[in-house]
Amino acid sequence: MKDKLCGLLEPVVSGLGYELLDIEWSSAGRNSVVRVYIDRTDGGSIGLDDCERGSRAIDAALDAADAIGHEYQLEVSSPGFDRPLRTAAHFARFAGSEARIELAMPLDGRRRFRGRLGPVNEGMVTIVVDRKEWRLPLAGISKARLVG
Repeated sequence: MKDKLCGLLEPVVSGLGYELLDIEWSSAGRNSVVRVYIDRTDGGSIGLDDCERGSRAIDAALDAADAIGHEYQLEVSSPGFDRPLRTAAHFARFAGSEARIELAMPLDGRRRFRGRLGPVNEGMVTIVVDRKEWRLPLAGISKARLVG
């Protein structure tokens, strides 16, 4: 569902001059929530007006595509201090920062990593945890955030 929503909303959000950072989807019947994180591409901070503008456009796109199929609550937000990381560019931009990464499938018996981000090369994200360097496949990351 997340990939489907990203594909649908990426052009909508970029058309407004924002970057789509991440989408969180929790399906709970009538209590389903679609949380969309956006950021400005000009280096400025996301404000309430930006979130409202994004919310109107995103809601219209979701409704037109009937992407959810049932009632849901839409939340459009700034990335905040614990900014989500999704693309290679996101990880590269914040190399040297502390982050939490969760893998969809374990690597050497481990799924969760918290440490300092290193370079991104050939689809692999580097993170140093307790002085050990791990190379994690970008495609295998289910969730990643900066530690604020």
